[in-house]
Amino acid sequence: MRITAIEHQPRKRRYEVRIDQVLLLTLSPEVFVTAKLRPGQEIAMERVSALEQAEARHSAMAGAMRLLAYRPRSEREVRQALHRRGVAPALLEETLARLRELRLFDDGEFARSYVDQRDRTSPRSRRLLRAELRSKGVAAQAASEPLAELDEADAAYRAAGKRARSLAALAYRDFQRRLGDFLLRRGFGYEVARETVRRLWGELRGEEPAAEEVAQ
Repeated sequence: MRITAIEHQPRKRRYEVRIDQVLLLTLSPEVFVTAKLRPGQEIAMERVSALEQAEARHSAMAGAMRLLAYRPRSEREVRQALHRRGVAPALLEETLARLRELRLFDDGEFARSYVDQRDRTSPRSRRLLRAELRSKGVAAQAASEPLAELDEADAAYRAAGKRARSLAALAYRDFQRRLGDFLLRRGFGYEVARETVRRLWGELRGEEPAAEEVAQ
């Protein structure tokens, strides 16, 4: 077999290699440069297969690196993302092993980043965050330090602030029930939810709830 044409596709960042007039290879610049291919070159099918494998390996690693460059991720997240992209099981394991060799997985750093991001955008309890991290494959030990630093009372207050304003016209019993249920769904315990509801009621109404209005 002979390479009959090589076409560079700059916008796609690909090289298309035609062998005996048929498009058989589409290679990234990194793989193409290493292969040192040229028109008129004789090429065996074994070499074509090896280049296809090299391209698949490069694509899997490049995809994983893009994921990790965007934000820290757990190993399970990367595994799931590569699986969704159709990376073959053996190549997936090879890619993950290489990432571990490069020490690009740091579940402690991932847990800290995840807790910080959640706390800024959608505050919730330690219990719920711990469950979310567990679902992403993060061990309890890696999650323990960032979770210990979380101020649950403050998180509950920030989580409920906007909802409380939308409920401010309600009687206290209804305000307490609806806002308390919201906080319980975010994983906060009863005592934290109760104190947060009373605090926000006082700030919005400028008064403590009447004793007979407080749900037991």
